[in-house]
Amino acid sequence: MDHQDAQSTLAEALAGWLPGKMAEWKVPGMGIAVVKDGEVIHAAGYGVRDIETGQPVTADTIFAIGSSSKAFTAASVAALVDEGKLEWDKPVREYLPSFKLKDDFASARMTPRDLLCHRSGLPRHDLMWYNSTATRDQLLERLQYLEPTHDFRAVWQYQNLMYLTAGYLAGKANGTTWEEVVRTRLFEPLGMQTAQFSVTESQQAADFARPHAERENELRGIDFRDITTIGPAGSINASAREMAQWVKLHLGKGKLGDKQVMSESSMRQMHTPQMVITDPLWNEMYGSDLVSYGLGWFIHTFHGETMLQHGGNIDGFSALVSFMPGRNVGVVTLTNLNTNFLTMATSFYIYEHVLGLEKNDWHGKLKSFVDKMKGEAAKAKDQSASDRKPDTQPSHSLVDYAGDFQHPGYGVVSITEAEGQLSATYNRLKMPLTHYHYDIFEGGPEGVDATFKFQFHLDLKGNVDKLSVQIEPQVAPAMFSRMADASLKNKTFLEQFVGEYEVMGMTISVSLRGEDILLASVPGQGDVVLEPYQGTTFNLKGLPGFSLEFVIADGVVTDVKISQPNGTFSGKKRAAESA
Repeated sequence: MDHQDAQSTLAEALAGWLPGKMAEWKVPGMGIAVVKDGEVIHAAGYGVRDIETGQPVTADTIFAIGSSSKAFTAASVAALVDEGKLEWDKPVREYLPSFKLKDDFASARMTPRDLLCHRSGLPRHDLMWYNSTATRDQLLERLQYLEPTHDFRAVWQYQNLMYLTAGYLAGKANGTTWEEVVRTRLFEPLGMQTAQFSVTESQQAADFARPHAERENELRGIDFRDITTIGPAGSINASAREMAQWVKLHLGKGKLGDKQVMSESSMRQMHTPQMVITDPLWNEMYGSDLVSYGLGWFIHTFHGETMLQHGGNIDGFSALVSFMPGRNVGVVTLTNLNTNFLTMATSFYIYEHVLGLEKNDWHGKLKSFVDKMKGEAAKAKDQSASDRKPDTQPSHSLVDYAGDFQHPGYGVVSITEAEGQLSATYNRLKMPLTHYHYDIFEGGPEGVDATFKFQFHLDLKGNVDKLSVQIEPQVAPAMFSRMADASLKNKTFLEQFVGEYEVMGMTISVSLRGEDILLASVPGQGDVVLEPYQGTTFNLKGLPGFSLEFVIADGVVTDVKISQPNGTFSGKKRAAESA
């Protein structure tokens, strides 16, 4: 069958097969491109860009491709390896001296190759960056506070933050940014003129798809989610027609037409298995017992032959980019509905049609797979409900739980109380909280299929001072410490406590360092930082159970109370000496 015949029969087959499947998956629109033997044999749009306007999808409609961006990040590193600016197996710290993880060995030995094949030892920790206002530099600085679940290089664990690091590394090695490396080394040579890195930018295009999600069994248009900060892990937006150029490059082993865009050696590195994936879930999903990960690509068998592919799922969009090098064919499927497997079902249908392979009901298999996952999620929800202890009450009035709580890696959770209702805000995601039992509340952000339990902890004085949340399922709950009210770190407020205090024959000197750090010079302890606690009470940093409470009478500090595990002692403030 020549390319013209293949194009005609494929178009006819999809016209009869795809509309019904899109309706079953509730997918509004899809962009498809198929490459065979170096030519685009099919590029078309199906359905609508926006269910409200009804505008049709075309082959040039721009979709967010989500984690399919990861292969571009791997290629950006590969391009700089080609230029001698990076080496695959040289420690990242030789390029980024400040790079640090909780595991000191991983910090010292992590290489660009390690970053790109998901073997850092860290689980996903995705809520650390999702919807955050933190910059890339700030996210990278926080990596050192995230808990690993395995030893470095021991197992494969999907990890977006390591791809952020790889893109950041590529930008620094080039003296620019990740975006500039991808634009100049990949987009421009491939003629990808409308591809870009931000949904803010994509909405300025003449032909772009709106994101959609299913909410309470109803398909709705949703807001665009800007994930530019985590860009190297998933922020690229492109059309099916231009993504076909990307597939051509990989099938051509780095060559597009007569132009060698990347070396064949670097392409081989990306396409070679680096880590075996032992999770049976992936094997079930791909219908393959041999699943591994290269650099930016999943690698598995399809009808006994090698397939490379990478999906992408981000708010309102799902994508799949794939190719079979042994058959010189590749497929791009882009949709404007989040977390759907029609991308895979359609891609596999196309491969079987174009290559004349035995037909399988991938649509039915993947539907069953999704139903199984939904069933397991429902069981977990039922288990949570059955674990709840009925008829319990919080230990404090709700207003006592309000405040800001901070974790060095995850940032700040803000708890507010209004009209008898607690709410949590994290990374601009607001979650109304309901009482679960005792000092535990639960809630989840709208549009995110997850519920979190917020457990409040009391200090020895019986006050709420910590909050733990199971943000990353594979590690212990993250512990957030209550932050002092900003007014308690004001210089004018702190200056009134400066002076000397006589306590049980000892002299304790209190002084101010800089604008907002109060110090107590304690005999036998030296200078100890006083951390704002509540009102005029301060905790002694590094001395659990010890605190100083300054007593104010008629607007003047007169006394101090020192609390420790064995009791409380009082003392008087010395009068200031006259000049």
